[in-house]
Formats: sequence, C-alpha cells, structure tokens
Amino acid sequence: MKVSGKPKKPWPTRDAMEQVYSKNLWGGSRSAFYSGAGSHHSEIIDPYIATVASFLKSFKSPPVVCDLGCGDFNVGKELVNFAGQYKAVDIVEPLIRYNSEKFIQKNLEFYCLDIATDDLPSGNIVILRQVLQHLSNDEIHAILRKLVNFDYLILTEHLPEGNFKPNIGIISGQGTRLKKNSGVDISAPPFSFKFKEKKQLLSIPAMNHKGIIETLLYRIH
Repeated sequence: MKVSGKPKKPWPTRDAMEQVYSKNLWGGSRSAFYSGAGSHHSEIIDPYIATVASFLKSFKSPPVVCDLGCGDFNVGKELVNFAGQYKAVDIVEPLIRYNSEKFIQKNLEFYCLDIATDDLPSGNIVILRQVLQHLSNDEIHAILRKLVNFDYLILTEHLPEGNFKPNIGIISGQGTRLKKNSGVDISAPPFSFKFKEKKQLLSIPAMNHKGIIETLLYRIH
C-alpha cells in the first residue's frame, strides 16, 4: 500500500516572487524586471490609468497613495503626478532597488516590505492591483486587517467570467485561482471585508487569458 508523504510546505512568498522576476516567469527580456502583460498591454493599462487618475484628481488636495505590490512600476509611474505623496511597495528587494534608481520624483518613495507581515506606510488611498490573486487566504486576511487605516481601497483582480466560487485557497506564488474557476472577492467569506461603499470603476476583458480584469473602489470610512 502506498503511503503518502507529508504535504509540501509552501515556499515563502518573498522567495517565490523573487523567482518570478529572476527567471522572467511573467515574460519580458532577461535583462529587465517585468510584471507581465497586465502591467504593459495598452488595452489593459490605458483605461485603468485614465480611470484611477480621474479619481485621484477629484480630491481638493492631492492624496497620499500607497501602491502595494507596485511591481515594475510601469503603471504606477503614470499616477505619481496625481498624488501628494506616492509610496510604492513591493516584496522583491532587487526590484525595489532597481525602481528606486530608475524612477525619481520628489513625491515618490519606494519601500521593500512584505505587506502581509510588515507595517504599511500611512496614506489616504491604497492601491492593490492584481496582487491578492497571487496570495494565500491567510496572507489576504492579514493585509485586509491593516486597511482600516486608509480611507479608500482601489482593488483590481483577474476574475473568471460569469458565476464562480470565490476565495478558494491557494499557495502564494506565480499562479492565481483562475485554474480553479475562482477569484478573490474580499466582500465574501472568509474575508467579509467591511466597507461603507463599493463601486465598480472598470471591467475589461483579460485579452489572451480567460476572464475579466475588474477594478473596484471601496470607501472604507
């Protein structure tokens, strides 16, 4: 009779994400950091940038924005000018070092943090763009608990089209819940994120991949 071994221990998220960039698992040239088509294809990012920029410009005073999981900053660099301060965070230290040298503005700071375990920078608005979809439910729980200190959350997720079972658990890393016909819905169990108001800002086809890319605005306070 075959005896099954112990379940494989998940790789630490920092190690998994460092491998994504060091081995170009999301594409791109070997000589550069690349956060994938979702951060570069104009059909995806142009509507997003226009929509989020419009929201940021609606404030009387430019808000302090925390971009959690900023990646290669191809999208974030287009939003910096609409923020009083822009705090860009990622878990991959070589990526943050590279971004800090490439993107220099007075109102821009980069931080190398694990957003599930480290304290977050302060701000008015938090951006999470296709970040939670790569994380385990435990890490998502830990992150959401910290968002009570912000006024707004702009959340973007790659979701299946039509009906799906939300928040099926995965191991953190390159993949997402799509292959399980699932996606992250923070308002559903086990997260049941509390907010004052929710509004859909954008929903666009995911191009060569199945599903849609949806951006929601949550007013937390």
